[in-house]
Amino acid sequence: MKKVIVLLIVSVFFSLGAITSANAAMGKQKPQKVTNVAHRGASGYAPEHTITSYKLGDKMDGDYIEIDLQMTKDGQLIAMHDETLDRTTNGTGFVKDYTIREIKKLDAGSWFNEKYPEYAREEYVGLQVPTLEEVFKKLGKHKKYYIETKSPDVYPGMEEELVRLINKYKINKKTLLLQSFSPDSLLKLHSLDPKLKLVQLISYKSKATITDKEIDYVKTYAVGIGPNHTYLNEAYVQKVVQNGLDIHPYTVNTKERMKTLIDWGVTGMFTNYPDVLDQLKKELRRGK
Repeated sequence: MKKVIVLLIVSVFFSLGAITSANAAMGKQKPQKVTNVAHRGASGYAPEHTITSYKLGDKMDGDYIEIDLQMTKDGQLIAMHDETLDRTTNGTGFVKDYTIREIKKLDAGSWFNEKYPEYAREEYVGLQVPTLEEVFKKLGKHKKYYIETKSPDVYPGMEEELVRLINKYKINKKTLLLQSFSPDSLLKLHSLDPKLKLVQLISYKSKATITDKEIDYVKTYAVGIGPNHTYLNEAYVQKVVQNGLDIHPYTVNTKERMKTLIDWGVTGMFTNYPDVLDQLKKELRRGK
């Protein structure tokens, strides 16, 4: 009888162990490191997509500098979010209708002082729109760049020129990340150089959902996805992470939301305030 009881106890013990192991395997995955992407540089404090903003993002311990690309009339890739010049310079009209020489005459900093007087600085007046080539020259080949092809359907040859500059300046491809909302643009980049690490941007208008089929397709050409954070939930984040993809939501500007997303298991995020995310990461490491 004692032998039977002992066997029952042992059986229960191993069963509990198996259940615990299974639960652990199915449990929430948390990233070892949360990548801090300085969105358009430290764009909460300085005019977006200027060398000044990029350097400030680096100074505030952003892991990556994010650069949006547009293309000029004469085929130069420039750092700018919008297809038009109106919002972030004193110019008007579409980027594609101007040469780089014309765009270089524009003031890309004064608008920031007017819109954000609490962060205004005299040295922001007259800042120029940088070309991607200038960014590579000034920040160097070992900087971690996170580059987006904006409106690639408007700019034939954008991907080829981007790859040419990456190779010309020997940018470190092990850390380089390229992103786009356009799967076609990413697939073109993949065909030009299969070693490039790509991220598929996604915009949700309501509760974020992603199917196994969608994840499997993205994995054929990309290492991660970049959804807007607004409609995310923990189940979504965990599904992506457990399928081996990175997830870098955009654009997260409050410490509370950053903390929630980290708790859910994101592997990184875009922020206009890289110093805020850096401080939170330090607090979490200290166990606060």
